[in-house]
Amino acid sequence: MRFAASSKLLCTICVLCGCHFFAFALDREAFTVTKYDLQVTIEPRQQRLGVRGKITLRNDSAQAQKVVALQISSSLNWRSIRTTDKPLQFVSQPFTSDIDHTGALSEAIVTLPAEIKPKDAVELEVGYEGVIALDATRLLRVGVPDAIAKHTSWDHIGAAFTAVRGAGYVAWYPITTESADFSEGNSLFEVVNRWRAREAGSEFYVSLQSAQQSDEPSPTLLCGASGGGSAEFSRTQASLADCSWKALGVLTPIFVVGDYRWDSTPPLSIFSFKGHEAGAKTYSDALGLAASFVTDWFGKPATPIAIADFADPHAAPFESGTLLMASMDDADTRLAGINLVHELTHSALASARPWVYEGLAHFAEAAYREQQGGREAALNVLDAHLAALVDAEKDVPGGSGKDIAIPLANSFDEVYYRTKAAFVWWMLRDMIGDDALKAAIAKYGAGEDKDPKYMEGLVEAASKRDLGWFFDDWVYRDRGLPDVRVQSAHAWADDKPGGGKRVQMITITLENTSTVGVEMPFTIRCGRSDVTERLEVRGKSTATLRVELPSTPIEVVVNDGSVPESDLSNNVFKVPAQ
Repeated sequence: MRFAASSKLLCTICVLCGCHFFAFALDREAFTVTKYDLQVTIEPRQQRLGVRGKITLRNDSAQAQKVVALQISSSLNWRSIRTTDKPLQFVSQPFTSDIDHTGALSEAIVTLPAEIKPKDAVELEVGYEGVIALDATRLLRVGVPDAIAKHTSWDHIGAAFTAVRGAGYVAWYPITTESADFSEGNSLFEVVNRWRAREAGSEFYVSLQSAQQSDEPSPTLLCGASGGGSAEFSRTQASLADCSWKALGVLTPIFVVGDYRWDSTPPLSIFSFKGHEAGAKTYSDALGLAASFVTDWFGKPATPIAIADFADPHAAPFESGTLLMASMDDADTRLAGINLVHELTHSALASARPWVYEGLAHFAEAAYREQQGGREAALNVLDAHLAALVDAEKDVPGGSGKDIAIPLANSFDEVYYRTKAAFVWWMLRDMIGDDALKAAIAKYGAGEDKDPKYMEGLVEAASKRDLGWFFDDWVYRDRGLPDVRVQSAHAWADDKPGGGKRVQMITITLENTSTVGVEMPFTIRCGRSDVTERLEVRGKSTATLRVELPSTPIEVVVNDGSVPESDLSNNVFKVPAQ
């Protein structure tokens, strides 16, 4: 008996060790979830979530696969995984990853009934459940102050208010990723970028059911569905609503439940809490101007948009598709207008390309601020996120021309498809003018955008300019950020032909020490009068321009803030005395 018990223990240890070794060697990104069809039950009082449904997995690796790793939030527990009504063997284990707010995942290592060949798919039935409470673990362990962490990581299920974002925040649906770590440079963003790229065309269907008490007021359910979506719970104990995302891409599935007050002026729906009536009115009042601006630039908004209030007035805003979560407590009028412009731009112009879809929405924010407060106000909007872009581009060696980052055209990194893309659209606008850019946008069709160079063709046709160099350096490749300085400035006074009045002249040579070309604005300060010009400077080259001035030049300032540069310390050049 002692020998038999020892043998059984040894076998158990061997099996566990074998599973652990196999999990370590596992290609966690071999499979992509191409379709979700889930039934979700929410129990607000218990903060619980129960999920049953089906997922379709495609083998995107080069080898046949017999094992798949499925991950959900560490606060959830796997209950069953089946295929064609047959239970599958799986081992559940904790998996450290900051792709979830808890800083960890519950991973199921699943043995499939047969090998899945490359590009083939398998459908699995899954079941899991658990709690989703406020949890800022991943932020706190990298030193984020408690108050900031709590207002940033606001996802939870609660009796009074529920708001839960998808993976990247809370993995309330199965994903397949490698470990992501906030403390390891860009690890988290690289993992999320690859995962979003793989699931860019994935479909997501979810039926949400909430177990409300019969004596409780009927809440409202919102979801960031494709094109916006909302459904109101009925006054029954089991309330139900359906949501769908036709293509995930940069969209994050989100569901929100709250005792909202609803106000609608198509295409806008406003969901606010009691006591926030003034903030809700701010959004209503800003709709007219915002809609007029967006229609002029991008066409008439075509799908509904929604702005939903937070129970926590300090919660960080969040957007998914045409649903924006933003506090309406003492809402700022200018911020309300900018938020509406962003969402209305999404409503007017759909695109599966993040740099187009999100980039134009962020460009629109800056352009709208320019309409209100001038160019400097617009550039302040762009500058707000410049530091993050400069930091992200530090690893791209400007001198070698080697592309080690993902090009903007293919990027699912928010810093790129939001901030860098906004700068790209602004620079294009400065280069070709409002009318040409509006004409290009007017001809854009999401269904026709099947070639990465489709948008370039529209812009070149509208502007009648060859902009291949610009798109190559900024969109199709990542050559880093430019660094342009004044190499020399020679000023002199000259006589006009025929004995006319003497004029002040200057010859300026700009040097671009990076490998990314740019059309750079520069201003010549001349006391009370300034002269602004633009000069195209390709990577690792110089360009020269002669300019007539109203008076003696004092200094030359390169870049007005409209071009993201890697180094701003060398942008001012004192003109030598004549």
